[in-house]
Amino acid sequence: MRKFNSHKRISNMVHGHEVLEMMQGHSYSEKSLLEAIIARFGTDERFYTCSADNLTAQGLIDFLKEHGKFKPSGDGFTVDTTTVCEND
Repeated sequence: MRKFNSHKRISNMVHGHEVLEMMQGHSYSEKSLLEAIIARFGTDERFYTCSADNLTAQGLIDFLKEHGKFKPSGDGFTVDTTTVCEND
């Protein structure tokens, strides 16, 4: 995982915000979230955030979990919209 300036845009990767937006209104286990990400973006897609890039789907989940982007929901979790940054 590489750190970089948050203003840099990476055109060949999906921003993590797209996954967080996908999660809104839905509850996931870690396994079901991984399956949903792969179903929507494919197995080989790489992701970036405001502070990291070249993340696999599992790497993105781990990153988001470590950064407090999830909150409990039902038997699983969903996105905590109060923790989502406003960067593109």
